[in-house]
Amino acid sequence: MKLKLEKVHRDGERRVALTREKFRVSGLVRPFAAAQQVEVRLVRRGRVIHRVRKRLRPVQGGRAGAFETAYRARRAGPIKVRAVHLRTPQLAVAPAATWLAVLQPDLSSQTMVRLFQKGLAKLHYVTSRGGVYDSATARAVMAYRKVRGLPRTYSATRDIVRDVLRGKGRFHVRHPGDGRHVEADISRQVLALIEGRNVRRIYHTSTGSPATPTVLGRFRVYRKSPGTNSHGMVHSSYFIGGYAIHGYHSVPPYNASHGCLRVPIPDAWSIYEWIGMGTVVRVYP
Repeated sequence: MKLKLEKVHRDGERRVALTREKFRVSGLVRPFAAAQQVEVRLVRRGRVIHRVRKRLRPVQGGRAGAFETAYRARRAGPIKVRAVHLRTPQLAVAPAATWLAVLQPDLSSQTMVRLFQKGLAKLHYVTSRGGVYDSATARAVMAYRKVRGLPRTYSATRDIVRDVLRGKGRFHVRHPGDGRHVEADISRQVLALIEGRNVRRIYHTSTGSPATPTVLGRFRVYRKSPGTNSHGMVHSSYFIGGYAIHGYHSVPPYNASHGCLRVPIPDAWSIYEWIGMGTVVRVYP
């Protein structure tokens, strides 16, 4: 018998499910014989918390039998998943077992932080991956909250953790015909690096304040200036006049610049390297 856990998350070799979310146990038994059954037991701390019998269905042209069952864990803790093919005249007892960690969707453990960072990266938010909730992760959360239209803070609630691991919160490209380009969404205060229809990276940004708004439209980068200039602009890519995408020491959650597209200084060099001369910059409300 081969046993498999589905609709779970992977942290290395470890399988993780979140509380209140269904996961699935499936398996294959070879050979297949009609009317055969498998009993699946979920055990926590020596106590059976779920038991179900499933009849095998033929797969692989009748060479094997398959089964599956789902369960929603309400409490955190390790669960032993055990399946046993019940003895019949045709087939002997065939056991299989594996372990599953059920965790609350909070960031109190390195495992959950790693899974959360993995989920953010899969959605193309720029984050670290070391299992520590650091400043890079906080900036990614700010960008994520902006894209979702959520309150603009650097913290991740349980709902945000769940949604990230479910793949919610994608940035939707507006101008795929521009090929390799930058999109700056003024209303959401985010900046995205894009190739065609594919989002590569999403950043927290701060655009022009109401008194000095960022110009809207389609532009091309015409000058690049590495390093820090006299105005404190870091690694600047100019797209029209004195307007540039650049790093800056202050990148608040709202529009506060003199018209440029500010990004956090730790992100400035990687953005500068990605943008080339002539790269299209789309700025829209």
